[in-house]
Amino acid sequence: MALRKLILGAAAFCFCQIVWAQSPAYGVGRKPTAEEIKAWDISIGPTGKELPAGHGTAKEGAAIYKVKCAGCHGADGYSKNHAPTLIQSKIPRPKEGVVHCLEPCVDDNNTMAVHSPYANVIWDYINRGMPLGREGSLKPDEVYSLTAFLLFRNNVITEAELMSETTLPAVKMPNVNGFAVAEWKHGTPRLQRYP
Repeated sequence: MALRKLILGAAAFCFCQIVWAQSPAYGVGRKPTAEEIKAWDISIGPTGKELPAGHGTAKEGAAIYKVKCAGCHGADGYSKNHAPTLIQSKIPRPKEGVVHCLEPCVDDNNTMAVHSPYANVIWDYINRGMPLGREGSLKPDEVYSLTAFLLFRNNVITEAELMSETTLPAVKMPNVNGFAVAEWKHGTPRLQRYP
């Protein structure tokens, strides 16, 4: 009988601990404000409805690129070995053993301006991740200008086209119908070198 009481008491104690642990209030933290959520919600979708107001041209982007991007990506967009290729080169490059960048490498066959299904992807990437070490420091007009510059230099738009929150989503990307997400199997690395 004493053993039953002990087991019943232990079960009741464990049940109370489980219920207490699942209670809705821990007394730690607070609910984020709408402004805090908005500051973290910076994703740009294919339609571009989340793009901020702003504009830029390839000519403006060339000047910004020279100051803020060429140090890593090269003056021509493809001559540096430690940063991904941004502009397709006009000269043939060796395929193996020369380029040392993060996997999967972005090279002449796979520059973002040629490979991305939507121009908004380029804007979003520059806005979130560039320049390295000062991510998010570019103003929207600078990001539109750099995006226009890269699209122009990769023969996607003309030099005179103005990129803005309304014109950028309308850009017809060369790979819009050919983009596919690679199949991933559980247990394999997500980033891998493709032949």
